[in-house]
Amino acid sequence: MDGTGQLFTVQIPRLMDAFEIRCLTIPQTDQSNWETLVKKTIDLIEIERKTNPKREIYLCGESFGGCLALLVAIFAPHWFSRLILVNPASSIKQQPWLQWGSYLTQWLPDWFYPSSIVGLLPFLGALGRIEASERQALLTAMKSVPQGTSVWRLELLRLFKPSKSDLNRVNIPVLVIASGADRLLPSVLEARFLTQTLPNAQMVVLPDSGHACLLERDTDLYTIIQAYSVAEECDRRVQYQS
Repeated sequence: MDGTGQLFTVQIPRLMDAFEIRCLTIPQTDQSNWETLVKKTIDLIEIERKTNPKREIYLCGESFGGCLALLVAIFAPHWFSRLILVNPASSIKQQPWLQWGSYLTQWLPDWFYPSSIVGLLPFLGALGRIEASERQALLTAMKSVPQGTSVWRLELLRLFKPSKSDLNRVNIPVLVIASGADRLLPSVLEARFLTQTLPNAQMVVLPDSGHACLLERDTDLYTIIQAYSVAEECDRRVQYQS
């Protein structure tokens, strides 16, 4: 939800073996609605598509970014070869206490708001699986978001309710990655719902990972994507042979 793009850096070295990486950042004071965020993202992707129209595009979103990526894929599914959702925050609808948090956060005193973020840290990640430098990066990224922006983005998550017909339009291959030890959101439950609703989706569960799983030393997104692609190719061959 920080929108800095800085929390993806752990995965970049391995992903660079196969991908040209573009990372979306959202200005700290940006309080655009979903429609505007989707349009801005689509415009940026269109620039990339024009430079190389034949290039495959993998769209990946984590948490708040997972919601945005899903909306972008609903708008233009034919643009993408794969959609990857990592602990998408669409599951906030199943956490009433987080939904109420969008109301409570706006009433926190300015001096108390930074301390409240520190208190959230154990819920944001499995800290024992994250190096000290990455824990600090997580804390810094979350503190960089002004209180008003946090309130606004929590409200966006509360309002995030794509219809089943919208989800059915996303007929590209989708990989939903869920953390089994997510203490912030019921990510495994949401992953099950998405894989049952999206026409061509598969789920991968990281049993010991927390919400910010892409910061963990043992999480290798490239290997997960590669294994998923190989499995998908095998499925196609079996179907063809049968």
